[in-house]
Amino acid sequence: MLSIDGGGIRGVIALEVLARIERELRAQTNKNDLVLAEWFDFIGGTSTGAIIAAGLSIGMTVNELRVIYTEHGENMFKKAHVLERVTRNRYCHSQLEDMLKQTFGASTTLGSNKIQTLLMLVLRNATTDSPWPITNNPNAKFNVRGKVGDENNLDIPLWQLVRASTAAPTFYMPEQIKIGKKTHTFVDGALTPYNNPAFMMFLKASMPEYNLNWRTTEEDLLLVSVGTGVQPGAAPHLNLKDMHFLHSAVSVPAALIYANIVEQDKMCRIVGNCLEGDELDVEIGSLRGNRSPFEKKLFTYVRYNAELTEDGLAAIGCEHLAHLPLNRLDAVDLMEPMREVGTAMADAKVKREHFEAHCPFKKLGAHFSGKENVASDECL
Repeated sequence: MLSIDGGGIRGVIALEVLARIERELRAQTNKNDLVLAEWFDFIGGTSTGAIIAAGLSIGMTVNELRVIYTEHGENMFKKAHVLERVTRNRYCHSQLEDMLKQTFGASTTLGSNKIQTLLMLVLRNATTDSPWPITNNPNAKFNVRGKVGDENNLDIPLWQLVRASTAAPTFYMPEQIKIGKKTHTFVDGALTPYNNPAFMMFLKASMPEYNLNWRTTEEDLLLVSVGTGVQPGAAPHLNLKDMHFLHSAVSVPAALIYANIVEQDKMCRIVGNCLEGDELDVEIGSLRGNRSPFEKKLFTYVRYNAELTEDGLAAIGCEHLAHLPLNRLDAVDLMEPMREVGTAMADAKVKREHFEAHCPFKKLGAHFSGKENVASDECL
């Protein structure tokens, strides 16, 4: 399983880590044209991670996704008209929409055979006030025809689901999607607990209610979680008079998203056997190789991420970039420094041994297909 966090234009950080994973797997399998959709059975993402996850799931190389961010980055954050910026959203969604249609195909649906892996995209349904971690699992409740009336999530255009997952309030207009006879309004999946979707992917794979029923052992499941960099909103000199309405309006959403990212990561490290991951906090450390509170771990887990603070950047040799606002979701002008951070993260954290024990080519030989290598005969 491969999970990719949200983070706006910081998706370029994740792409450099994914490029390293792609190179390692090509070397390990002696397959120079391998794409990540051939190796991973289940790919998921939120917001910018949804763009990357969907691209990888249809067989794109990491470099092809890099080109999209390079060529379309500025257009993805093209400013809306003045009145629209004042009253609704900062950026024009039509450029992003055009790019998504071009990349995935305007007629490609979630149930399309063009998608080579299991795929999960995280949205927030503002109409029902609920998280929507939606997958293309054909056995999922809302993907079985006739089971819930005329609704079938597999008929939804892929580009539209990705657009909805990226519809950050104040950045872009919400996305409306007609499902059956009802129209729902969706916004950015980062406004759910699953901006880091890793643990939800494990639940989708293992809980009987989701109808995948994968075996849950360290040997059967590997969960790779790729972040886009985080920056805690520490304010050591904050005092009461600074905590006015505007301060809270700006800081609270970011604080909640950061807390959820860390909490999802922590749950993965507790339930899974963590091979890689930075310190979570000074009390519990990194939980790498930790065996408690569960004697049996349910999957193998690696987390590739870095704090975009002075200390966090120094830890990967990028302290010279600490003066830059690398945490900004729309910092298109900082894509090159972000790539440098991603490359440094990959150099410091990605190791071949993280993947060797789970290599599907060793199990199935040269005719491997992503959908064939499942951890249970009951899967698909």
